[in-house]
Amino acid sequence: MAQHIMLTILIASTLMMPAIATADDKPAKRDAAVKDVKAMSEEDQTALALSAAPSHVAKEAGIMIYGAHGKLTETRKSANGFTCIPTVMNLPYPDPMCMDAAVQQWMADRRNHAPKPTNKVPGIAYMARGGAHFEKDGKIVMSGDGAELVEEPPHWMLMWPFDATATKLPTAPNPSGVYIMFEDSPYAHLMLYQDPMKMTE
Repeated sequence: MAQHIMLTILIASTLMMPAIATADDKPAKRDAAVKDVKAMSEEDQTALALSAAPSHVAKEAGIMIYGAHGKLTETRKSANGFTCIPTVMNLPYPDPMCMDAAVQQWMADRRNHAPKPTNKVPGIAYMARGGAHFEKDGKIVMSGDGAELVEEPPHWMLMWPFDATATKLPTAPNPSGVYIMFEDSPYAHLMLYQDPMKMTE
């Protein structure tokens, strides 16, 4: 019950913020195609990673980039609890993310196929360059097998184990700009189509 109340308060306050995009808004024009982020120089990966978050977050965020063996390596320690990476899925266009420690745990759990995320507090992640999700038969799915890649506008996310059904929120992009992704999974999380670069401190 407490989780439901807290989530409701957070969503209500978020919906009062300016610059919420709608489902009809098209993602901002992409830069030239990024064919393989992992093959980019350290300087370019760093710039791409930091572009995921507002400057007041990025300036003190940690940085992890892909090294010669294709594994993420820390190149700058975080001074504010956030860490930025140059790509989430190594898409043919930029999809960097800047996340706090709770989201790092959430991401690690998903990568390691844990039954559910183990972060104990809500996590925040920014994707100011936008990103993408997979859709199959009109539904967002976690795997790309036989699915269509659909672009998303700049957004941020709230990642925390909760009962997605209890929220009564939409489960697909819609005019409100807010929805639950992966609603049938323990990895359900809140998506907010609000440009992080237009958010103030």
